[in-house]
Amino acid sequence: MKKKFLAVLLCAAMTAVAATGCSGADNNGTKTETTKETTYTIGISQFAEHGSLDNCREGFLAGLAEEGIVEGENLKVTVENAQADTGIANQIAQNFVANKVDLICAIATPSAQSAYNAAKDADIPTIFTAVTDPVAAELADEDGNPAGNITGTSDKLPVEKQLAMIREILPEAKTIGILYNTSEVNSEAAIAEYEAAVGEFGFKLETVGVSAAADIPLATDSILEKVDCINNLTDNLVVSSLPTILAKASEKNIPVFGSEVEQVKIGCLASEGLDYYKLGMRTGKMAAAVLKGEKKAGEMPYEIIEESSLYFNSKVMENLGLEVSEDVIGRAAEKFTEISAE
Repeated sequence: MKKKFLAVLLCAAMTAVAATGCSGADNNGTKTETTKETTYTIGISQFAEHGSLDNCREGFLAGLAEEGIVEGENLKVTVENAQADTGIANQIAQNFVANKVDLICAIATPSAQSAYNAAKDADIPTIFTAVTDPVAAELADEDGNPAGNITGTSDKLPVEKQLAMIREILPEAKTIGILYNTSEVNSEAAIAEYEAAVGEFGFKLETVGVSAAADIPLATDSILEKVDCINNLTDNLVVSSLPTILAKASEKNIPVFGSEVEQVKIGCLASEGLDYYKLGMRTGKMAAAVLKGEKKAGEMPYEIIEESSLYFNSKVMENLGLEVSEDVIGRAAEKFTEISAE
C-alpha cells in the first residue's frame, strides 16, 4: 500500500513539472516564464547581380543584425536573383508569398513592384531598397505615404552635385550622354531630372533607350559619336552591361561617370554617389522594426538618404590622359589607383 501511495505522489509530481514546462522560480521564489526565441523568415528578391545591389543586400542583413535579428541564429533568409528579368522577379515574389515568409526585402524597383503586387493581399510586408522614385513606381503617394503594406529607402540620385562634379572635371565638355532602359521607371524619372538641370551647368543631354542587354553595344556606339562623356545611372540593365560600355568608351577616350562607388572601382572616372551599404543598413533597421511589431510598414513613409560622397579613380584619369585639379582629388571619400574586375 505504501509503495502504491509513493508511486501516485511521484506521478503527480511529474505531471506538475510537465504542465509547467520551462517555468522556474527566481531567487525570491517567484515563478518566471521563459519562452523560445522568435525565429523570423525573410525572402530577399534582388533584381540584378552587380556591386551596388550586392552592397544593399549585405547592408540590409547588417542592419537587421544590429537590431538583434541575426541570420543563422533567429533569422532564416532565402536570397533569389531575378537576373534583370521582370518575369523572374514576379515568380520569386509569388514563391515567397506561397512559402508564407514573414517579410520580403525587395532590392531595386522591378523587384519592389513585383513583391508588393504579390504580397499586398497576403498580409506580408514588403521593405524595399534602391528604388529611386517610389512615387513614380506607385509604391507611395506624393506625400511619401506608402501605397499599402510597403515601405523602404530610396537611392535618389544627387543630380546637381553630379553635374557640378562633371563640370569641374571636364570644364570644356558640352554634351553628356545617358543610356537607359525604357522599361525602368526610375531611369525615366532620373532623366527628367537631368534634362531639367543640365542647362544650369552649361551642358546638353543626349539619351538612348534600350530594352535588352543585346541592345547595349550598338546603343553605346551610337551615343559615343555625339557626346563628350557618358553619365551612368543606377539603371539595372545598363549597370549589368557596364563593362561593355566602359570598353567601348575607352577606345574612344571618352570618360564615363558612375552613380556610385562600385562603378568607379571597375572603370568609371568618378561619381558623386551614395553608399549603398549604408542604404541597405538603414533599410534593415526599418525591417527590424516591422518584424518586432514596433511599427507597420504601411505606417512608415519611405526614406531618402541625403548623404553623398565623391569617389575617384586615378588610374582611369591616367588612361584618359586627363588632368584633374588636386581640389577634386583631395576631397574624394575614396580614391582608387587601379581598375578592378567586377
